[in-house]
Amino acid sequence: MDANGGLPGVRRVGFADPFVWLGQGYSDLLRAPVPLIGYGMMIAGLSSGLLYGLYASDAAFWALTLTFGFVFIAPMLAMGPYEAGRRLETGERPSLGQIVFVRPAFRQDVAYLGLALLLIYLFWGRIAQIVFGLSTYQMYDTIEAFTAFALTTAEGHNMLLAGTLVGGVIAFFTFTLVVVSAPMLLDPRANVFVATLTSFRTVALNPGPMLLWAALICALLLASAATGFLALVVVFPWLGLASWRAYRALVAETEAAPLGAQPA
Repeated sequence: MDANGGLPGVRRVGFADPFVWLGQGYSDLLRAPVPLIGYGMMIAGLSSGLLYGLYASDAAFWALTLTFGFVFIAPMLAMGPYEAGRRLETGERPSLGQIVFVRPAFRQDVAYLGLALLLIYLFWGRIAQIVFGLSTYQMYDTIEAFTAFALTTAEGHNMLLAGTLVGGVIAFFTFTLVVVSAPMLLDPRANVFVATLTSFRTVALNPGPMLLWAALICALLLASAATGFLALVVVFPWLGLASWRAYRALVAETEAAPLGAQPA
C-alpha cells in the first residue's frame, strides 16, 4: 500500500457496479453454500430470537430499535462472509469453522472499529429515544399499539420523519466509515486509520454509486427484518460476499492479501 502517500489507490466505479457486486456475491454463495448458509442460519437465529424476546416482553420501542439498528452492527458480523470471499478468491473452499472463527479479525485494529460502531449504535439509540420522547408523552407497551401510533397519528408521522432523517444521516456516516475499512482490516498489513481513511476516500470519489450501494444494502436488510430476520439465512452471507467483491473492486491492490500474512 504505497500509492498516494502510503495509502492504497481508490478506483472510480459506475452506477451499474453495485448490481454487478450483488451478482458476483450470489455466484460466490453458490460456490460454498453449506458453510455460508450455515453462518446465515446462525445470524438469523440470533436476531430472530432476540426480536422474539423483545416482542414477548412487550418492549415495542427496543424491538424497533433492534430492527433499524441492525445496519450499524452488520459490518462486524459480516467478517465471516468477508473471510469466505477472500478464501474463494484464492481458490479455497471455506469451512464453517473458518467463517465463524476468523483469525485475522482477532486483533486490535478490528476491535477499534468495532468499538466505534458500538458507540455509534448507542448514540443512535439515544437519539431514537429523544425523538420518541419529543413525539409523545405516552408509553406503548405492545408492538400493535406502537405501530398504530406511528402509522395513524400526526405525532407518529412526525416521529417517523424525524427518525428517518436523523437515522439516515447517521447510517450513511457509518456506511462511509466501514464500507471499505471492515473487509480491508482482514489484511494484517492494514491498520484502522488507513482503512477508515480509505473508506471515506472511496465514498468521496464515488458518491452516487456508493449511495446506491448503501441503499441496496439497507433495502435488503430491512426487507429481511420484515420477515423477522429469517431471510438473513441467505441475505446476510450474500451481502457479505458482495461487500467483499465491492472492496476488491474499489481498492486498487494487485492481489488478495495472503492468508495468514504478517505485516512487513
